[in-house]
Amino acid sequence: WPVLRKILSKIRNNLGILEIRFGLLNPSPPPPPPPLSSQVIGGLVWILVASTRVVPENPLGWVMFVSVFCFVGTTLWLLIFACGGNQSSFWPGLDAGFHFVAAVFYLSASVVLAYITILIGKGSTFGILKTYRLDISAVVMSHVATLLYFLHAIFSAIRWKRA
Repeated sequence: WPVLRKILSKIRNNLGILEIRFGLLNPSPPPPPPPLSSQVIGGLVWILVASTRVVPENPLGWVMFVSVFCFVGTTLWLLIFACGGNQSSFWPGLDAGFHFVAAVFYLSASVVLAYITILIGKGSTFGILKTYRLDISAVVMSHVATLLYFLHAIFSAIRWKRA
């Protein structure tokens, strides 16, 4: 036991040096993921769903609406920030609100898309296999987009509270 205690104390000391040296104990949050990553992933969802036959129309229409809405909204958001139009005090709250709504929209679209993909997979034949694979890719990308929008909403809310 004394040998094990000695090894553990050395590990703790080395971790403490790493935390101090590299700022791991710094209370400032990491920067949010860039909006361009959300935009690219959302565009991929849009393309993958559009490349399949949109059957059934109603749930996949919602997925298309969400991906187009978030793609256009993030593009406008990026242009506003690039032109410097975000100097007012209400922009951090609006930023957090938009990305929260986008995360909730994408979460609902991801669930619907996953359900439709499961239904397609149960009756899969060789002709439907390509559509099934494209839908699986769209489900993965929509969940990644949900995660990115959710992370951006969290970091925007933190920035809003500090402002």
